[in-house]
Amino acid sequence: MPLPDATADWIADRATLQAWLDGVPAGAVVGLDTEFMRRDTFHPQLALLQLGCRGRHALVDPLAFAIDDALQPALGRGDAITVMHSAGEDLETLAPLLPDGPRVLFDTQIAAAFAGMGLGISYRALVAELCGDELDKGETRSDWMQRPLTASQRSYATLDVVYLESIHAQLAERLRQRDRGGWFAEDCERLKRRASHRDGDPQPQRALRGAAEWPKEQQALLRRLLLWRDRSARALDRPRPWLLDDALAMSLAQQPPARLAELEQRGRGQRALRSAQRGELFALLCDPVEVGEIAATVAIPAHPQGAAKQALNAMKALVDARATELDLPPGLLCPRKVLEEYAVTREWPDFLDGWRREVLHERLPALLPG
Repeated sequence: MPLPDATADWIADRATLQAWLDGVPAGAVVGLDTEFMRRDTFHPQLALLQLGCRGRHALVDPLAFAIDDALQPALGRGDAITVMHSAGEDLETLAPLLPDGPRVLFDTQIAAAFAGMGLGISYRALVAELCGDELDKGETRSDWMQRPLTASQRSYATLDVVYLESIHAQLAERLRQRDRGGWFAEDCERLKRRASHRDGDPQPQRALRGAAEWPKEQQALLRRLLLWRDRSARALDRPRPWLLDDALAMSLAQQPPARLAELEQRGRGQRALRSAQRGELFALLCDPVEVGEIAATVAIPAHPQGAAKQALNAMKALVDARATELDLPPGLLCPRKVLEEYAVTREWPDFLDGWRREVLHERLPALLPG
């Protein structure tokens, strides 16, 4: 089957973009996608914005003009349904333009999971399944910052929104038939909140499970280093590992250097750790860890052992059984990592609030180790 027409208007000024958006009818379904680059920066660099609505398609060049708040009236505050696929990174990239995301988000990857099509299905697979077309992914790793874009790039980018309206219609009907619209909408709102939380994780040490058995003081120092890394990476617009990779952060928290020269030696290979940053980092390492800082540091959850591991297995079996009953992927209902933390900390996870609490809270807490 030949692919549909992948032509699109090339928009390189604010007035033309505004005119295109003014043509979006009230309550319309609008396909939205981005191409961005993030090779050597902290913040994703928006390279292209793709729009589609009722057979009209546009490629918007953010390198040619400032888009600013042009999307807000139609997508951020209006009643348009914004359809995206696996929108997490796209929402982060669009945060300067849509700080709170689209007002009504329909994520087709999430919808497909609720519709019984599996967890994490790709756009290409979704198009093949629902539209019967095979997409060429040859431009996946293109340089989207180059200008002019090639004809192949423009066609590839346009096809990323061409199918979204049809996919939305089919998935929305499947959600209606399964009575999963409310749960789906809740998960889309959760995704928007996560993408709009731009201050970073206040407890980043929890991701480094290798430090779970450390003394509280060392965990607090590790948190201090990781929070500094996040602030500095944002300010410098450089990837976090360029300043301080995880292995070095853990090494420094366990054995702080006695002298600045030692820090310089141990920090070789960290591409963004220059003299000024080394000075800041050394000062942080020399500053004693106070009682209040220890109290503010959430303990790193250990890997389940003994009774906690047995509880984890029982919880996983319960989640699998409930997921089968509901015809949902187990990972959508509750990922294993969430269960691992719950079995160890015994604190009801934020992830399991909302519709998941209704499904699991009656039986899951009873499986915690005694």
